[in-house]
Amino acid sequence: MPAPIDMRALIEGYFAAFARHDGAAMAACYHTHASFRDPVFELYGAEVGAMWRMLCSRAADLRVQASGIVAEGDEGRADWQAWYTFSSTGRPVHNIVRSHFRFADGLIVEQVDDFAFWRWSRQALGPLGLLLGWTPPLRAKVTVNARKALERFIATERETK
Repeated sequence: MPAPIDMRALIEGYFAAFARHDGAAMAACYHTHASFRDPVFELYGAEVGAMWRMLCSRAADLRVQASGIVAEGDEGRADWQAWYTFSSTGRPVHNIVRSHFRFADGLIVEQVDDFAFWRWSRQALGPLGLLLGWTPPLRAKVTVNARKALERFIATERETK
């Protein structure tokens, strides 16, 4: 009989990979049919790993710290913080995130991250985020720009293979 898979160790390994900017190792923690959702992205399958590879590849000064990691049965959660420079504006960001996970076959099959978008936008976008960060149009624009950046990254990955 195979040994049970330790989902807490999976989440700890995921955040250790994040802290060392290893997007490929993060991607390996996801099920083929995974989904990911946060205030900016809604991704499925291979897109999830591609997002982390993209973010880690751009993470010159990223620092990540996870805490409160819990895994029980097929669910888990973690609190984490990230400090980095937002590349589009050069502004420093300190994002505070709560992740909820569901597991299948020893991997992450669903992840939902929650953070205060307006707080993030005030830091990342400066005065524009302060004034409009709470509005649906600004949030939609950030989502569209993030999606385009991910699509360009995926296309570049395909070209280099």
